[in-house]
Amino acid sequence: MKVVALLTGRGNNTLKDKNVLDILGHPVLYYPAHAAKKAEVIDSYYCSSDDEKILRAAEKEGYERIVRPEYLSLATSQHVDVIKHGIDIISKKEDIGDILVVILANNVTIKADWINACVKMMQDDPSLTAVVPIYEDNDHHPLRGKRVENGRLEMYERGITGKLSTNRQDLPSCYFLSHNFWVLNTKKMIESNYEGQQPWGFMGNNIGYFLIDESIDIHKEIDLFIAKEWIKEHYKE
Repeated sequence: MKVVALLTGRGNNTLKDKNVLDILGHPVLYYPAHAAKKAEVIDSYYCSSDDEKILRAAEKEGYERIVRPEYLSLATSQHVDVIKHGIDIISKKEDIGDILVVILANNVTIKADWINACVKMMQDDPSLTAVVPIYEDNDHHPLRGKRVENGRLEMYERGITGKLSTNRQDLPSCYFLSHNFWVLNTKKMIESNYEGQQPWGFMGNNIGYFLIDESIDIHKEIDLFIAKEWIKEHYKE
């Protein structure tokens, strides 16, 4: 099964130039880009961005540039539209293949072995529409969430009866999607018109998972420090 990687990152962010800020001598995007280059399962590499600094940094790691149009470079732009645009451009250059590995430029918590494992899961079971890393986080469990109605707090999830423990350990396990990389069944995604389980409909409805300990998205300066500590502990050239 042919595997194509699409590194995505835009330049218009609240934390200026976050995808190319320096961490231990490399731009942020170097770490996800380099991990994917070490994954032997991937055949082709592309980077989608509106930002020349991002595109140049990705090219240094062997990624072919895809320049995004302005409408895909806004804070309100949707990832699904970036993926559609990337697939359209790639398909004009080569066969888009069976599996698309979307790599997010602002998340350093990624390893080549993880990518290889997720791709193998899809290769072993082609009925899967996606395989994605997840992490457990009961601190932010939906049963602990609140909504504001009429100036007062209400339970976010309606219709729940009985008592709930305030201890996160007593709640059923809750998992969140990691924004480091996503392995997508390209043909099934296109056939379904990118419609599936919300809010990431492009992942389809038969989603496999790969459990990791944590995921660090870089949105603020403090995230750079946390990412640096993760790299010191886990990164290998």
